[in-house]
Amino acid sequence: LCRKSEIDWFLYGLRAIFPEPWENFAGFLPESERGDLLGNYYRRLVDPDPAVHMPAARAWSTYEGSCSTLLPSRETVDYFAGDVVALGLARMEAHYFKHDIFMPENALLANVGRLRGIPGVIVQGRYDIVCPIVSAHEFVTAWPEVDYQIIPDAGHSAWEPGITAALVAACERFKRQ
Repeated sequence: LCRKSEIDWFLYGLRAIFPEPWENFAGFLPESERGDLLGNYYRRLVDPDPAVHMPAARAWSTYEGSCSTLLPSRETVDYFAGDVVALGLARMEAHYFKHDIFMPENALLANVGRLRGIPGVIVQGRYDIVCPIVSAHEFVTAWPEVDYQIIPDAGHSAWEPGITAALVAACERFKRQ
């Protein structure tokens, strides 16, 4: 739902569960800049100099990759650390977070009625720490006709087997509709 509380969770709250990746993420910035992780990362990520934006992008993306799977996955972290993924992911997320996803707070939940009659699927890892299940649960409560699939042995990553299978099945189903 990308609410302020969820953005704050990503930036600061994940520390409670993933202290080591969070320390690397926050520690990338000088101590004097850690009170505003988003603003100070964003400033670096939009800098045109690759010597400025690429290290920030790798730190941001590696942080997310480190927290994305149910079980630690070196392959996932390495994928997130690649230049193209890191820069695209970090810039996009920071841009949307910095601009409050270009919508008023809670806009997705407040406007869920507009989805009535439109087929939808929500695939949520039970142990998704990046986007905790409570948000999906709140959305499903407001949109009960959506096909809600909780994957019992998954975190956030689309590459976890149960998440991948559910996403492919949903796409196949939509293809036939």
